[in-house]
Amino acid sequence: MGSTLNIPLHVKYIQSLGENKDDLVYHLTAHLRMNAIYWGLAALCVMKHKDALDRDAMIEYVLSCWDEEAGAFGAHPDHDAHLLSTLSAIQILTMQDALDRIDIHRVAKYVLSLQQPSGVFAGDMWGEIDTRFTCCAVLALSLLGHLHELDVEKTVGYIQRCQNFDGGFGAREGAESHAAQVFVCVAALAVLDRLDIIDQDMLGWWLAERQLPNGGLNGRPEKLEDVCYSFWVLSAMSILNKIPWIDADKLTAFILSAQDLENGGIADRPGDQPDVFHTIFGVAGLSLLGYPGLDDLDPVYCMPASLIESKGLRKGWKALPRRAA
Repeated sequence: MGSTLNIPLHVKYIQSLGENKDDLVYHLTAHLRMNAIYWGLAALCVMKHKDALDRDAMIEYVLSCWDEEAGAFGAHPDHDAHLLSTLSAIQILTMQDALDRIDIHRVAKYVLSLQQPSGVFAGDMWGEIDTRFTCCAVLALSLLGHLHELDVEKTVGYIQRCQNFDGGFGAREGAESHAAQVFVCVAALAVLDRLDIIDQDMLGWWLAERQLPNGGLNGRPEKLEDVCYSFWVLSAMSILNKIPWIDADKLTAFILSAQDLENGGIADRPGDQPDVFHTIFGVAGLSLLGYPGLDDLDPVYCMPASLIESKGLRKGWKALPRRAA
């Protein structure tokens, strides 16, 4: 619990992750390692402590996850390449100004090779499809400067077929609406300048309906609140310019109540175990809500807004104004 964001404690928590390599949990989460580094770095950037982790060590770890056969990145050394870990690697290297360390053209070729005839993207060579992977591909190609090589109409066509009667989007055609899938579809459409295919008022209403009486947001009707939806829902709402449709004060209080004030980090809900996933998305949600003392976050890329703007990639999203401390 807490009424303010304990930034020093959360920075220390992120620094401590991965220190004990004898911990079983460290090895059980190897498949998420690249994503976790991205989550930790992005959270530190928003909290204005980017240098709390060693830049050179981080870059070397990312490069050690290169899959030479595929031409992309796995989550851990000797893991197969995947779109999820490849996007995280690109985001990390972009934030650390080290994108020139990789073969950009080869990575772009890998990403483009995963587009299926339907327009959706597979996550890797084994063929699992999901709108998440489409978003990963669009964001990766944008950051790499190769978005012009994408078949935009085919990509948008598949996303449009995933739109449901309630205005939301699912993981694939015919799947139920889910807030995380709404984000990935809305973010991809924002990058592709095709938000025109969305019924923005209907989708805004569906997203606003995700707020529960305790202030937290859920991912779909009849589910529990969870801090991570503070980003998935708010990011989509900010892209649609509809954050004022929710009670920002109640959501802020809910996120702050999920802090672990002994060891640091933010959990899915108050009293649960914190993790870096909920820490970044809790901090990201607070940034979009205008919480004082944080840096602006670009909700499309989930990266520092100033960095995305410097690359000419900013879209027309709106967060709440930054409040004074």
